[in-house]
Amino acid sequence: MRRLTLRSFIFLALSGLILPLAFFAPQQLPAARAQQPTGSVPTVTGTPSGAIVALYLDETRPQELVYAGPSSYLYPPVGVILAGQELPAYGYSEDQTWIQIYYPGIPGSRAWVYAPYVQMLKIGSMPNLPAPPTPTPATTPIANIDPTLVAAFSTPVQPALLPTFTAPAPLEVSSFEAQQTNPTRFPIGLLIFAFGFIGGFGTLISFLRGR
Repeated sequence: MRRLTLRSFIFLALSGLILPLAFFAPQQLPAARAQQPTGSVPTVTGTPSGAIVALYLDETRPQELVYAGPSSYLYPPVGVILAGQELPAYGYSEDQTWIQIYYPGIPGSRAWVYAPYVQMLKIGSMPNLPAPPTPTPATTPIANIDPTLVAAFSTPVQPALLPTFTAPAPLEVSSFEAQQTNPTRFPIGLLIFAFGFIGGFGTLISFLRGR
């Protein structure tokens, strides 16, 4: 019988150790799946009619208000839509001037936008929808006011007599009488003319005598 060498002995020993380890090694477990979030993610759902509207792309109007009802005077604004934003549409108002759209984040997820501001991207059946009830005012007017309470906060006004009217004194117009000139008085203009004539005549005689 051949004697085992040292190298063969080491080889056999390692083989005897590796094979049992490979047989009894635990199987690889599948990778654990990541836990999925349990919260609900809102999704935009289309309407049965399938109509889609979008705000016109306009640099002067990058956004537009949407209201709780088909009127900007009777209903408050509930949000805004941006230019080019696509939204599902439910229907028109009774006068065909407003469109009800899907708008998440508000009660009922519905709002109204003025129809001339949007364009129809996908045409569908658009029924006429009734307007929702108008919101109640924040303050209620008081029909009956307690006069005693009003008198406590009002300043009394004492009646005063009006001044009596006294007629002014009659206006006297001063009259001026023209003074009559004395007809017997010698006119001054004629006297000046006479002296001037005499002076000129004397100057002429002096001139002639000097020649």
